[in-house]
Amino acid sequence: MKPGHSGNPNGQPKGSLNATTLAAQALLDGEAEILTRKAIELAKGGDLAALRLCIDRLVPPRKDRPVSFDLPKIESARDAANAISAVLTAVSTGDLTPAEASDVTRLLDA
Repeated sequence: MKPGHSGNPNGQPKGSLNATTLAAQALLDGEAEILTRKAIELAKGGDLAALRLCIDRLVPPRKDRPVSFDLPKIESARDAANAISAVLTAVSTGDLTPAEASDVTRLLDA
């Protein structure tokens, strides 16, 4: 067999769970409600790790979102300066976060 090639070219089916995950799910089956209630009680009691766990489940990390702001038409490389100026204005007025502006600017640079 050549290095980098699997003995099973079809591999594990997508979405299938490995044995460890299946075992963990079997152990937790029927206990989820009790464990969740305990985590909430600990969080209410001031346990910061439990609080973080609860908050992370309630409010997942923010992912990309569409942004809407006025951007001048770009027909040539010269127009990029006006577009970058519009991005900076959008940051200064709070329409874009600095991170969003950085992403948009990278698109303009491309």
